[in-house]
Amino acid sequence: MRTLSHFEQLVVASPMTPFLVFVLGACVGSFLGVCIERIPRGKSIIFPKSRCCCGTPIPWYWNLPIVSWCCLRGKARCCGASILPRYLLLEGMMALLFLALWPMGSPMEWLKNAVFVSLLVVMSTIDLDTMEIPDGLSLGGLILGLIGACLVPNALLLPHAGVWTSFVAAFRGALMGSALLLWIAILGEKLCGREALGFGDIKLMGCIGAFLGTQGAVFAIFGGSFLGMLLLLPYLLYSHYRHGKSWTLVTQIPFGPFLSLGAISYLLGAHRLMDFYLRTFIHMRPFI
Repeated sequence: MRTLSHFEQLVVASPMTPFLVFVLGACVGSFLGVCIERIPRGKSIIFPKSRCCCGTPIPWYWNLPIVSWCCLRGKARCCGASILPRYLLLEGMMALLFLALWPMGSPMEWLKNAVFVSLLVVMSTIDLDTMEIPDGLSLGGLILGLIGACLVPNALLLPHAGVWTSFVAAFRGALMGSALLLWIAILGEKLCGREALGFGDIKLMGCIGAFLGTQGAVFAIFGGSFLGMLLLLPYLLYSHYRHGKSWTLVTQIPFGPFLSLGAISYLLGAHRLMDFYLRTFIHMRPFI
């Protein structure tokens, strides 16, 4: 386990740190909302500054994460237009995720995990909106995962790993995760007679594998599929009850959000379930 620097020890010991982590998460969530809105349109995420739908610039004091939306009651100050609740949910979710990640390692490990989760949230939300995952995010995330493995070895999977061992584990995770999903996509296309998974999902798995290793990538695929089934089952039941004849479902469902959900679940503690399963039922050591 890496020894904490003096600065990291001060940060961990400060009673204000959890509150600051929560606030930072909310601010990052606000920024991610801008990314989700502008990246699919090919616009800059920095300029111009935030504007209302009527074109009026939004001053900083009406652009505070969570607080401004609640004070304005979801209405724009300038023209009274509705502000989507998604922005509030995104800011609150990121604040809670950042806070949940804080106790799981050193400050540097937290920073690496926070970047990873932020990427997953942006990619999965854009996938929900457009049915596409930008290559700049998925491939850029893969590169960040490999770099992060060198700078901050993943203590979750490799408590005593060196730089080279950590990099190899990240590279192998990216390769195995994307390859496994590619074979699932090929088999699914043969069975269904049409494209079952897009290459955006395969590139996303490369990013997930680079951050979580082989074991995390495998869990993201199958755990995400299981969670997706649980979330979609109520809709299937409702659809069958409403239409009466067949199990009607939308023709296309983005898989990226479910892969991201599986990866975040693994990061937040589901890895213990997988370790227990490997050791107890098939007498196998957890792999990376």
